[in-house]
Amino acid sequence: MRKAGAKDYKIYSKKILRICKHKPVSLEVFGDSTSEIKKQGKEINSWGKNVFVKVPVVNSKGLFMGPAIKELNNQDIKLNITAIYTAKHTEKILKIVNKKTKIIISIFAGRAGDVGRDPIPELKKSLQLAKKYKNVEILWASVREPYNYLQAKQLGCHIITIPPSIIEKIEKFGKTFGQLTADTVKAFLNDSKKSNFKI
Repeated sequence: MRKAGAKDYKIYSKKILRICKHKPVSLEVFGDSTSEIKKQGKEINSWGKNVFVKVPVVNSKGLFMGPAIKELNNQDIKLNITAIYTAKHTEKILKIVNKKTKIIISIFAGRAGDVGRDPIPELKKSLQLAKKYKNVEILWASVREPYNYLQAKQLGCHIITIPPSIIEKIEKFGKTFGQLTADTVKAFLNDSKKSNFKI
């Protein structure tokens, strides 16, 4: 939102909600304590029927935000629980939520990969755990490359969040290795011509 030039979080959020009337929209709390998260979560929820209140699984001190998650969930507030990296977190969340109010569990696969950790085993375990809950969806978050879309699809993730630059690349899916080789060599050739290099 900041990159897009938003000056007021509430006004900008409501603008998005007017455009995306029939799609789920996740809007994040900024609170770092149970009481702040609960208060902000209730306020954000009042902005629209398609709002999912985005709540971190832990606060900045690493404390599990279970009490806030449980209370908001018990008030039928749809939640997107974010910053999750492990199936242990998924399990802790599932133990405290009901089986009717919609919940999204956002697993930060790309960020895990950024630090050399394989996110796939944690996603697989989380998907397995969530099977018993018809109201819970697993989201592949922090996409880093187009292939992540195929990985998420193969695993059976319910949702994936993809930036526009990656969507543009996904639209080019389907090229053969032969076509890729020819395109790559052409690109190399164009680069060498632009550089005016001689051997």
